[in-house]
Amino acid sequence: MKAVAYYQSLPADHPEALQDVQLDAPSPGPHDLLVEVRAISVNPVDTKIRRNVAPEHGAAKVLGWDAAGVVKAVGSEVSLFQPGDRVFYAGAIDRAGANSELHLVDERIVGRMPASLSFAEAAALPLTAITAWELLFERLQIAEGSTDQGQSLLIVGAAGGVGSILTQLARRLTGLTVIGTASRPETQAWVRELGAHHVIDHGKPLSEELARIGIGQVSHVASLTQTDQHYAQLIECLQPQGRLALIDDPLQPLDVMQLKRKSLSLHWELMFTRSLYQTEDMIEQHRLLQRVAELVDSGVLKTTLGEHFGRIDAANLRRAHALLESGKAKGKIVLEGF
Repeated sequence: MKAVAYYQSLPADHPEALQDVQLDAPSPGPHDLLVEVRAISVNPVDTKIRRNVAPEHGAAKVLGWDAAGVVKAVGSEVSLFQPGDRVFYAGAIDRAGANSELHLVDERIVGRMPASLSFAEAAALPLTAITAWELLFERLQIAEGSTDQGQSLLIVGAAGGVGSILTQLARRLTGLTVIGTASRPETQAWVRELGAHHVIDHGKPLSEELARIGIGQVSHVASLTQTDQHYAQLIECLQPQGRLALIDDPLQPLDVMQLKRKSLSLHWELMFTRSLYQTEDMIEQHRLLQRVAELVDSGVLKTTLGEHFGRIDAANLRRAHALLESGKAKGKIVLEGF
């Protein structure tokens, strides 16, 4: 089968950073679906692993943790899907990625693809939807509906992949006042389009930006990028007993003692935790994706596809990695077909 892989960690612009390769087709285990991959999207985790995780000597390492495709075969204990089903999913970080014609994934972390979306539009959603959903409803413990009316959520990096879906979820499914940050006119317009009540510039002091729109402090913060740079400001912006959730990898250690005076709580979100540890509630990601598909098909949520980079090959994936590393991507970068 065709695949895109790497053999050593190299800069995105190096011609061997990602290569077109031929690999043996995999066979499904008991809980696995064998999926014919039709479209994939690219996430910051792909670039981090390419830069920092060297493959075993001589082995091809395949990245890619967002896919939409068609089930080709199923394992002996599969009960949720059958061949021919259209599916979307993010996969597991301790298994081979989906930048290949055929891919194995555990059925418990797979959802049926939204009927109203193309493969490319669907591939933009899984990893970011799972991350945003778990962050909002499980880590920050926001309730669906109007229960949290009067509370507020500051989303730092609202124009990115996770921010693009988190903004929609928070605005359409909760009673929160949603404030998104973006630093360029085009990304600020994107965040407004996604439904944020307010948009502020994270290139300026956040407390001053909040004051500009008439908000003193917020009850919740979702820090999706550059948490170490904004950390002191986020603590200042949070109300006493507020909650701070993050998904990125701070370059500098965070001093949790700074949270004590306000009794602030800190919450990490990693959507791969359930699959890494095969948790008892692993199937919640299947249910979550099913719910996301329903919300898309009913018009509540929309795909966060930002740019279509053409077919799935090494050259196009290198371009996608470079754009993500520049920090200037808007929405999700998608590639389609081999």
